Amino acid sequence: MSSTETLCLKITLGQEAHAIARQFAVEQTTPQKGKKTYLNTLAVYAVYNYLKWMQIDTALEAGDSWHPLKRALFDVADLVLPNIGKLECRPVLPGETAIYFPPEVMENRIGYVAVQFSERLNEAQLLGFIRTVNISSASEQIPLASLKPLNYLFDCIPDAVAHPALSASQIRVNLNQWFENLFENSWIALEEVFGSINEEKFALRSISSFNEANVARAKIIDLGLQVGNQSVVLLVAIAALAKGIAPYSEDKVEILVQLHPMDGNKYLPSHLIMNLLSEAGEVLQEPVVSRSNDNFIQLKRFRGYSGESFNIQVSNGDFTIKETFVI
Repeated sequence: MSSTETLCLKITLGQEAHAIARQFAVEQTTPQKGKKTYLNTLAVYAVYNYLKWMQIDTALEAGDSWHPLKRALFDVADLVLPNIGKLECRPVLPGETAIYFPPEVMENRIGYVAVQFSERLNEAQLLGFIRTVNISSASEQIPLASLKPLNYLFDCIPDAVAHPALSASQIRVNLNQWFENLFENSWIALEEVFGSINEEKFALRSISSFNEANVARAKIIDLGLQVGNQSVVLLVAIAALAKGIAPYSEDKVEILVQLHPMDGNKYLPSHLIMNLLSEAGEVLQEPVVSRSNDNFIQLKRFRGYSGESFNIQVSNGDFTIKETFVI
């Protein structure tokens, strides 16, 4: 099986991405160069968004692709990772089966990500990754089938940067602020991860039946080398039980927690253990363990009051990832 069949991460390209791409494109001297610049900009922006979700620092405006003169002179789509190097984000149009590498991007890159666009350019798929050492200077293109899974990118990034979820300092996710549409950067809308949302598929209908005060967000979690460089999605949905008027901080909140495979993988890795823990680390529910044919797992719905904290822990014996929440 080629890497393009394993994990093709979908990224939504919104108005901001297209506005920047249009601005850069109109600066060019020919329509052909403008189109190339437009696609390069969207490719960089898609990878930038993915790394932002993964909590990996980038310097979007430091690359040649964001420099007016350099993007006018060269065919570049580079994204700078501070203190690491440049990542080239090469655009791939629908129907294309190979990635083209102009001479100016053959050096000074830590690697290359293939970014394939939908027909309407409203969505991009990150098809995979290849390291610099695998590209011959005599070759201008490589087939998409030669790509490695996207998570091979993290071999080029120090563990402390690539796996921030494993660090000792934990960010407390404030769920009560979600009712006010205030979200931590790594928690994104479900549509941006899964595309269209079916409440029944995600079992969200049960939690949204109390009143209109409900919200759900998702976070992409990289499981690292121990689980074949796979990523999963942690989904958290909350609903205010009381039918009173905001602020909801005074109301009791119901919480639903699920773990899903990334788009492109039908099932979760087996033997993942999801736990609900108190702030002190006490087990509050019977752990849920994924099987080889589980397309998602979830904890039993639970309730809490404003000010209470809890932890969601995902592990498999070789690693542990913990997310801390406060209501």
